[in-house]
Amino acid sequence: MISYIRGELAAVEEDKVIVDVGGVGYGIYMSGQSMSLLPSAGREVKIHTYLNVKEDAMQLFGFLTRDDLDIFRLIIGVNGIGPKGGLGILSALSPDDLRFAVISNDVKAIQAAPGIGKKTAEKLILELKDKLRIEDVLEHAAHGSENTSAAAAASVNEVQSEAVQALVALGYGSTESLKAVKQVEIAEHMEVEDVLKSALKHMMF
Repeated sequence: MISYIRGELAAVEEDKVIVDVGGVGYGIYMSGQSMSLLPSAGREVKIHTYLNVKEDAMQLFGFLTRDDLDIFRLIIGVNGIGPKGGLGILSALSPDDLRFAVISNDVKAIQAAPGIGKKTAEKLILELKDKLRIEDVLEHAAHGSENTSAAAAASVNEVQSEAVQALVALGYGSTESLKAVKQVEIAEHMEVEDVLKSALKHMMF
């Protein structure tokens, strides 16, 4: 099992990158979104990997973060979606965008991924609904700073969750509510009402 590969980025091709590790070039398939965030050739990179073994080939799929890899594993756990399909979904949607889509039953957003039809999108939502939570999305923002304590992060997460629920109660969709709240920079001791007001401003502009 290859958990990650660290080495020099030797080349970026159409659907994969080549990473040189001690003179050995590893071809790693990546999503378009991830590839667009890579540094220039010659720089060091660390890529989290998933090894897919088939009868006639061994393929490495790469991700810039553990979160991307974890979401990928969930996606390919859905019957009918292979590694290439999983990468296609993550090229069209970021992990958080996928969470938004699943939580809010946004079939069209998932269908935007190449090769994903309506039935497959509906199946993905059905199977991942219980594995993805609003809190997962908000926790990423709450833990954005390395200096954020666990207690502070939990407090921020609670405030954000309540703000999302309030927006939904006002008639806004789950997806737009989540996105709006995520855009709000939470300050210490910020109340739900403050987050709500800021989120509403983002939704108006």
